[in-house]
Amino acid sequence: MPDATPYFFTDDGSIPNNPTLPMLVYSAAVDTSASSDPAALFERLFTQNGWTGGSWRNGIYPFPHYHSTAHEVLGIARGHADVRFGGQTGTVLTVTAGDIALLPAGCGHQNLGASPDLLVVGAYPPGPDWDLCRGESGERPQSTANIASVPLPETDPVGGAAGPVVQHWLQR
Repeated sequence: MPDATPYFFTDDGSIPNNPTLPMLVYSAAVDTSASSDPAALFERLFTQNGWTGGSWRNGIYPFPHYHSTAHEVLGIARGHADVRFGGQTGTVLTVTAGDIALLPAGCGHQNLGASPDLLVVGAYPPGPDWDLCRGESGERPQSTANIASVPLPETDPVGGAAGPVVQHWLQR
């Protein structure tokens, strides 16, 4: 099972981020090189680990945004992207095929540029549907309350019951 690197982000005034949970990045978690459908590898992995709350295939929005009602996992099936995580004061990471990012509710993300073949698989744990927040002032009171009430997932989307989310999120 791959290790995960935690990233903590503070509220930047627009993007609240998560006050207690770090974003986790699993580098080279999935070998996509030999698959004709690398997205299916991520879909199976997330589903077998209980992250069945609405899987999708697409990219990452080019504007800053976050989800206040759900945690989200992003698997990079093809290509690469420079993504700013954590809002304007966050960190820019280059994610490549095989990488996975686990974003706690409130964690900002924005695609700053990507290869033309970028393909991302996203999923959520069972629970509330995800929303789309852009860091606008009017959404702040409700989104802050939402983030505080999002339940912790029962499993890690990559490692199941023994994955890094247990150490970094569930044992807090």
